[in-house]
Amino acid sequence: MQDWGPLPRRLGAKQMKARNILITGPPGCGKTTLVERLVAKIKVMVVGFITREIRERGNRVGFSIDGFDGRSAVLAHIDIESPFRVGKYGVRIETIDEIAVPSLEPTSTDALIVIDEIGKMECFSMAFRNAVVEALNAPNPVLATIAMKGDSFIGSLKARKDVSLITVNQSNRDALISSILASVRESLVRGNIE
Repeated sequence: MQDWGPLPRRLGAKQMKARNILITGPPGCGKTTLVERLVAKIKVMVVGFITREIRERGNRVGFSIDGFDGRSAVLAHIDIESPFRVGKYGVRIETIDEIAVPSLEPTSTDALIVIDEIGKMECFSMAFRNAVVEALNAPNPVLATIAMKGDSFIGSLKARKDVSLITVNQSNRDALISSILASVRESLVRGNIE
């Protein structure tokens, strides 16, 4: 595992050889924004999902999972009654199992697997945990966001030898795009050669 921290000048092409890229950083630093910008530029088949905030009258009230296959559902909301909770949000495990998990299965080796995010809400689902490990083990490159803090499962993903761990913040987010994009493209080419 390599953690290049927030300094974009440290992101040389030689350093980003791992097939799987995990992006971490504090909440609100722009991890999802970075992933969305990368996906817009990559020009390859993408599978997986993005987690988005649900806002009402300017206030965050929940989160949705939006799959690249077009399926979408509420992941967590302040009005959901559930035994699975993160702060004020009740979490719908069925959304994870029915939308997120199937979206992580690549249809070809040319596909990029995007997981936004590997966090406490998503990790309530054992099927999700298994799907993440399968995705990281697949020949396809993975571009994922991951919680800064977490349980031993999250720690084990960050420690994998086939993972580059990149810390993002609002000041380095834009500068990271070209380095990460080059690494993803190289991983896609390597995967098709090997």
